[in-house]
Amino acid sequence: MPRGDKSAYTDKQKRKAEHIEESYENRGVGKEEAEKRAWATVNKESGGGNKSGSGRGKADTHEAARKGGRKGGEASASRSAEERSASARKAAATRKRNQEKSA
Repeated sequence: MPRGDKSAYTDKQKRKAEHIEESYENRGVGKEEAEKRAWATVNKESGGGNKSGSGRGKADTHEAARKGGRKGGEASASRSAEERSASARKAAATRKRNQEKSA
């Protein structure tokens, strides 16, 4: 099997990679880089292609998904109450502005 061949992946893994790739592209990451990151994430969560036979797949870990939440929590906790409050006000103003644009 040549490198990059995705035939060993389940349909669910392929869908997951596609969704992750779209998310990266929406955040401004280039097409190729988004695809690389998406498959790296799928591999980290599921241990690679699972389409090897009945009962031989590995369970997903979701470690990559949890990591982002922990990192965000640490960043927020290290800021003062005033900084968090100012950030919340700015976010609320942005949401309001975007709401008015789309209405």
